[in-house]
Amino acid sequence: MIQHNEISDADLRSKIRKQEIVLGGYKKMKIYGQLNCSSGKRMKRVNRVFFTSEAEALKNGYRPCGHCMKEAYKKWKNKT
Repeated sequence: MIQHNEISDADLRSKIRKQEIVLGGYKKMKIYGQLNCSSGKRMKRVNRVFFTSEAEALKNGYRPCGHCMKEAYKKWKNKT
């Protein structure tokens, strides 16, 4: 898990291009989703984290976003 406020913009763009970062998360509510999600784009830098995989996000206790990851969210919700 990478904190947004601990990585430079150039490093972030490089990791996204290399697909080392594939998902973003909101650490206050422990939600993860796609990098292009409109909900995720509105959050403050200090609250944003990045993940290399969905497994990493789940391991850290995050749940799928209900907007951009509807199927994964439905599966998660049915398990709880």
